[in-house]
Amino acid sequence: MTKDERTLKKRAQTTDATLRVGKGGVDAVADELESQLRDRDLVKVKFLRAARGGTTTDELADRLAAQAGADVIETRGNTATYY
Repeated sequence: MTKDERTLKKRAQTTDATLRVGKGGVDAVADELESQLRDRDLVKVKFLRAARGGTTTDELADRLAAQAGADVIETRGNTATYY
Protein backbone atom coordinates (compact mmCIF):
# COMPACT_ATOMS: atom_id res chain seq x y z
CA MET A 1 0.00 0.00 0.00
CA THR A 2 1.39 3.38 -0.98
CA LYS A 3 1.47 6.45 1.22
CA ASP A 4 -1.30 8.04 -0.89
CA GLU A 5 -3.55 5.00 -0.42
CA ARG A 6 -2.99 5.08 3.35
CA THR A 7 -3.83 8.79 3.42
CA LEU A 8 -7.03 8.22 1.42
CA LYS A 9 -8.13 5.35 3.69
CA LYS A 10 -7.54 7.50 6.75
CA ARG A 11 -9.58 10.36 5.28
CA ALA A 12 -12.32 7.92 4.26
CA GLN A 13 -12.99 7.11 7.91
CA THR A 14 -14.18 10.64 8.61
CA THR A 15 -16.03 11.19 5.32
CA ASP A 16 -19.83 11.02 5.40
CA ALA A 17 -21.82 9.06 2.82
CA THR A 18 -23.18 11.40 0.16
CA LEU A 19 -24.81 8.73 -2.01
CA ARG A 20 -27.16 5.91 -1.15
CA VAL A 21 -27.84 2.91 -3.35
CA GLY A 22 -31.35 1.56 -2.86
CA LYS A 23 -33.74 -0.67 -4.76
CA GLY A 24 -32.87 1.12 -8.03
CA GLY A 25 -29.43 -0.48 -7.81
CA VAL A 26 -26.07 0.80 -8.95
CA ASP A 27 -27.36 1.78 -12.39
CA ALA A 28 -29.44 4.52 -10.78
CA VAL A 29 -26.48 6.24 -9.09
CA ALA A 30 -23.50 5.61 -11.39
CA ASP A 31 -23.84 8.99 -13.14
CA GLU A 32 -24.21 10.79 -9.82
CA LEU A 33 -21.06 9.14 -8.45
CA GLU A 34 -19.16 10.19 -11.55
CA SER A 35 -20.46 13.74 -11.13
CA GLN A 36 -19.54 13.92 -7.44
CA LEU A 37 -16.03 12.63 -8.15
CA ARG A 38 -15.50 15.56 -10.53
CA ASP A 39 -16.17 17.93 -7.61
CA ARG A 40 -14.30 16.12 -4.83
CA ASP A 41 -11.61 13.50 -4.53
CA LEU A 42 -13.45 11.13 -2.15
CA VAL A 43 -17.05 9.95 -2.22
CA LYS A 44 -18.57 7.53 0.24
CA VAL A 45 -21.55 5.42 -0.84
CA LYS A 46 -23.91 3.50 1.44
CA PHE A 47 -25.54 0.36 0.05
CA LEU A 48 -28.99 -0.07 1.58
CA ARG A 49 -30.45 -3.50 2.25
CA ALA A 50 -32.82 -3.17 -0.73
CA ALA A 51 -29.84 -2.85 -3.08
CA ARG A 52 -27.83 -5.74 -1.68
CA GLY A 53 -30.39 -8.50 -2.18
CA GLY A 54 -28.31 -11.66 -2.66
CA THR A 55 -25.02 -9.89 -3.42
CA THR A 56 -22.26 -8.57 -1.20
CA THR A 57 -21.29 -4.97 -0.70
CA ASP A 58 -17.92 -5.73 -2.32
CA GLU A 59 -19.61 -7.01 -5.48
CA LEU A 60 -21.90 -3.98 -5.69
CA ALA A 61 -19.02 -1.60 -4.99
CA ASP A 62 -16.94 -3.09 -7.80
CA ARG A 63 -19.86 -2.96 -10.23
CA LEU A 64 -20.54 0.69 -9.38
CA ALA A 65 -16.85 1.56 -9.76
CA ALA A 66 -16.77 -0.01 -13.21
CA GLN A 67 -19.87 1.88 -14.35
CA ALA A 68 -18.71 5.24 -12.97
CA GLY A 69 -15.07 4.92 -14.00
CA ALA A 70 -13.98 5.16 -10.36
CA ASP A 71 -11.63 3.25 -8.08
CA VAL A 72 -12.69 1.66 -4.79
CA ILE A 73 -10.51 2.72 -1.88
CA GLU A 74 -12.17 0.36 0.57
CA THR A 75 -15.42 -1.25 1.59
CA ARG A 76 -16.38 -1.41 5.21
CA GLY A 77 -19.69 -2.80 6.39
CA ASN A 78 -22.36 -1.56 3.98
CA THR A 79 -20.35 1.39 2.65
CA ALA A 80 -17.69 1.87 0.02
CA THR A 81 -15.38 4.79 -0.59
CA TYR A 82 -14.33 5.83 -4.09
CA TYR A 83 -11.78 8.14 -5.66
